Amino acid sequence: MPRALSLHIGLNSVDPAAYSGWDGQLVACENDARSMEGITSSLGYQAKSLLTKEATSEAVIRSIASAAEELTTNDIFVLTYSGHGGQVPDTNGDEIDGRDETWVLYDRQLVDDELHELYTRFQTGVRIFVLSDSCHSGTVTRAVYDQMAPIEAQHGFRSGAIFRPKRIPREVEGAVYDRNKKTYEKIQAETKEASRKSPEAAVILISGCQDNQLSSDGDLNGLFTEKLLRTWDNGKFKRSYRSFQRAIKQKMPPSQQPNYFVVGSANQAFERQRPFVIATAAAAGRS
Repeated sequence: MPRALSLHIGLNSVDPAAYSGWDGQLVACENDARSMEGITSSLGYQAKSLLTKEATSEAVIRSIASAAEELTTNDIFVLTYSGHGGQVPDTNGDEIDGRDETWVLYDRQLVDDELHELYTRFQTGVRIFVLSDSCHSGTVTRAVYDQMAPIEAQHGFRSGAIFRPKRIPREVEGAVYDRNKKTYEKIQAETKEASRKSPEAAVILISGCQDNQLSSDGDLNGLFTEKLLRTWDNGKFKRSYRSFQRAIKQKMPPSQQPNYFVVGSANQAFERQRPFVIATAAAAGRS
């Protein structure tokens, strides 16, 4: 039987000292992580969660790197994140739009180049499934924030009062970047070579929204995680990863449409599997 590890990251706030006094207060992200850990634990994964103050850049990087060291061909790693998303200027030339997306961790933003470099550490044949319930948008304006709540209410997804976007405010993002510019430039320089290398593992990512959209927090779960859990339906969902994304998308408002993409080595058998399944397609066929 393949090994199965999962890491679930959820931040209801960040360290104000690291973000120019902003605490990034959200409500449902820790519960999102617990919900996702509940799924993987029930399926036999060795699961771990990092919540708010535990979710530092060092702890997240160390946990993913440890999984990369432990897992071999046919093993599976599930990585989930719920919290704010942001962007920093791309200084190593790997982004067409000139911006690197980030996960807003407790002590600093984790740049997508760092995640990509971590994926390249996994061995050939490892399956990686990533779920990101966060905003990844550099094109939004204040007006978009104001518009999304009535859009969600209009379509019966959320009341206007519940809408909380999961994106670091522009003014905070700019101030934090200016203060830590050398840190981010050093990270981008050190990961430049890896960012242009395709992982040998197969990585499937389903994100909570498109790059030019915002993800919504909630009172119990974030909107994306809420619809994911409803689609999963305590394990009754039996179709492929792509079908999983499409089924979640059908339950979401037009203002927040989950994205699906694959990086790394092609593994169609993995994509055709039911989400979270530990056994490989070949093993399942023999059972």
